Order: sequence, then structure tokens, then C-alpha cells
Amino acid sequence: MPQPFILTAVLPPDLAGFAEGLRRAHYPPEKNHLHAHVTLFHAFAPSLMEELARYLPRVVAGFAPPQGAVKGVMDLGKGTAIALHAPQLLSLRAIIAEHFHGSLTSQDLHEPRPHITIQNKVTKQEARALQASLPGVLAPWIAKGPFSFPALDLHLYQGGPWQKVRSFAFRGREKL
Repeated sequence: MPQPFILTAVLPPDLAGFAEGLRRAHYPPEKNHLHAHVTLFHAFAPSLMEELARYLPRVVAGFAPPQGAVKGVMDLGKGTAIALHAPQLLSLRAIIAEHFHGSLTSQDLHEPRPHITIQNKVTKQEARALQASLPGVLAPWIAKGPFSFPALDLHLYQGGPWQKVRSFAFRGREKL
């Protein structure tokens, strides 16, 4: 059965490294198949591959890298994430969603809450313990202020791990 495509926002290297370290420390190792990322769309149908390959380079080429900022801790129930404030990224996501209107899954019809998952599939108690320990760890990133997402990545879902298909770098000057 053909697998779906996932679209993510690429994190800047310093934040990606920091989040990746937290992921390695707190995500159950047997379930940690991915690198730190920000998911924009969870499941584009395989039949959309050619359209994604044509459309995404055009849309990102016109825009400057969207800004984001670390906002704090996000409770995922049985997991923990770094909450992000990223209205420009959400504006870009809305443009992409409008283009693919009628082709989105129910999960992708809802506006996401931008975040970087650093722990998942643990008990609520484990999640709460990590959440209680993170405010001090995240404080320097919150104080640092805005960062830029350099690109979008398209991945092919492969059960657990994802296969990166292509990156689409932001090259424009127009702000979202």
C-alpha cells in the first residue's frame, strides 16, 4: 500500500541540535525513529507527489524564511514538546492548505499548534516530571527570541522512520 508524504519545517541548526539532545534523552529509544522537526502536514496522499514537487518550490521561493520563537513547554498527554510561536509559518501553512483544499486528511484540516516533540508514548507521570523540569532548560531559548525556519522538508512515511524526499529552501524577500 502506498505511503503518505509528510511536510515539516526545518529547524535552524542550533535549535535542532538542542531539541535532538532532549529527544535522545527523553524519547523511548525503541520508538525514536525521527529527528527533531515541526510537522506542518501529516499525510499528503501518494498521488499528490508530482503536484507537491511542482508547487512547493514555487511557493517557498517567494518568501523570506518564516520567523518562530520558543514559547515554552507543551503537554502532549503522554508526551512533551517545545511549544513554538510561529504565526508566519502558520500563514504559509494556510497558503499550502488552500492550494490542496479537498485533498487534506481530517487531521490536516485543523490548524496545528507548532511544536517540537521531545518525548512521546510514555506514562502521564513521566511526561509531567519532564514538563516540570523544562522551564529552566528552555529559558535561554525563550530569551534568545526569534529564529528563522530555513526550509521545508518533504518526507515519505515508512512505518516508523521517514525517508527525506526533498528540501525546499526559502529564498524570497517577501514576508508572510
